[in-house]
Amino acid sequence: MTTTSPQPPTPAADLRTLDDAAVDGYAARVRAEGWVVVPGAIALDLVEAINDDLLRLERALGIVPADNLFEGLHTTRIYNLLVHGQLYERIPVHPNVLPIVERVLDPGLLISSLSSIAIGPEESAQPIHSDDQLIPLPKPHPPIICNTMWAITDFTEENGATRLCPGTHLADQSPNPLESYDSIPAEMEKGSVLVWVGSLWHGGGANRTDRRRVGIAMNYCAGYIRQQENQQLGIPLATIKRFPRRLQELCGFSIYAGLMGHIDKQHPGKLLLGTSSEAELVWDYARRETG
Repeated sequence: MTTTSPQPPTPAADLRTLDDAAVDGYAARVRAEGWVVVPGAIALDLVEAINDDLLRLERALGIVPADNLFEGLHTTRIYNLLVHGQLYERIPVHPNVLPIVERVLDPGLLISSLSSIAIGPEESAQPIHSDDQLIPLPKPHPPIICNTMWAITDFTEENGATRLCPGTHLADQSPNPLESYDSIPAEMEKGSVLVWVGSLWHGGGANRTDRRRVGIAMNYCAGYIRQQENQQLGIPLATIKRFPRRLQELCGFSIYAGLMGHIDKQHPGKLLLGTSSEAELVWDYARRETG
């Protein structure tokens, strides 16, 4: 089921786009330390529009908390947000966020999932986990997942700020969700964005206030990793055709390293969307080299 959301607000004129030096600095910290908070990354008019529309969607879709401790008994989540209107199309390609993630992974990255997480009062802490622990690779390994959490409300230790276990992105194992671990809260003001690699141990915090903590989980993966949400089947092709080209690529209508993702030796964007993509496949390079 899809619903119609309002048109996204015009970007605030006073929001500064990060320059290359700042982007490089944030990406370097993510690679070295596993995480970083980018303060004031998102214009507050966009933040407020998202907050209002999430409430509308929850009512329209009848969203209620799940019945498991991982998703939360007092937490509401809306998955596959790209089917719910143009407001959400600005999130994956935001100029203060995507360039950082591209430097942590590479420009061939994909959207892994896009969802909202509203932690309500009386929610307990989420089990500590890593986002790559279901992927059968030895640890530590180079970053293959890079996730972001947009603060749609203030994130505090009291209201359930994401909890992190610093240094664990270098661990040689994944956490046991049934155990407790020392962690710190990623406190940040609304409009800020937390960026972290998927191997960093983390979890949502407990909400001990009378208000909910709202975040957007905008998660990315390397172009050779399977996405959490199946963008190609989960979003109608007519909707995908309306997306800007970069967003189409992030949804998987692209190829990685000149090979992965092709359809019968054709670029999926050209075959399914009619784009005039100039991306070449490995066979094209070979043909050009051998003449």
